[in-house]
Amino acid sequence: MKFMNQPRCRAFTLVEIMVALAIFGMLVAAIYSTWTLLLRSKQVGNAAAAQVQRQRIAVRTLEDSLTCVQSFQASQSYYSFIVQNGDKPMLSFVARVPAIFPRNGRFGDFNLRRLTYTLESGPDSERDLMLRQNPILMDVDSDEQGTPLVLARNVQDFVVECWDTNAVDWVDQWDDTNSIPPILRVSLVLGSSADPNNKLSALAITRVIAIPSMMLPSVLQASRGGGVAGGTGINPHGGLGAHP
Repeated sequence: MKFMNQPRCRAFTLVEIMVALAIFGMLVAAIYSTWTLLLRSKQVGNAAAAQVQRQRIAVRTLEDSLTCVQSFQASQSYYSFIVQNGDKPMLSFVARVPAIFPRNGRFGDFNLRRLTYTLESGPDSERDLMLRQNPILMDVDSDEQGTPLVLARNVQDFVVECWDTNAVDWVDQWDDTNSIPPILRVSLVLGSSADPNNKLSALAITRVIAIPSMMLPSVLQASRGGGVAGGTGINPHGGLGAHP
């Protein structure tokens, strides 16, 4: 009789424990899913911001350089304006670049440089927009050739079109060696929705850039004595003096 009067101890049944564990598991899964979603959203946001920044820098560099083009008719071997589209697009010209231009520190006072923009294969089977520079009258050094400036990564397309005043239309090549195009239309496409590793859709931008410069005729570049080389006419490097 003494044992039967003792209070009974309460405990959870096996079913209650299983239900509690199931609810706890669902809460953990919900928290993990929310945290994963936040992390992915942050990654996509950072990638989008970086993509826009890269595109802005690339377009700004193109605009700054194209508005500083220099060309001299009597020195076309040095000042040629080259436009190439297709599988290996390229844009190459000579410009007196501003003080804020990328990699100015490498070239010191040589701010009159040939700039060559190319679209080349990069890591992970992507294509990158590259910029190589060399001072006028000098070849591209090994460092610049091997490690060019990467303006934009994962570039799907890079198209340069010139305004032809004779045809009154855009052309994808420039054959007139006695002038430089008055207007350029540059199209740049970054990223691709077809890439499974890229969560961003393709980002395209087009800029119409007016070139304020014009090719200096030979008659103006020539010296007062009538010759070109070694005269005292207009120096392609700025001011008066000898010519290359």
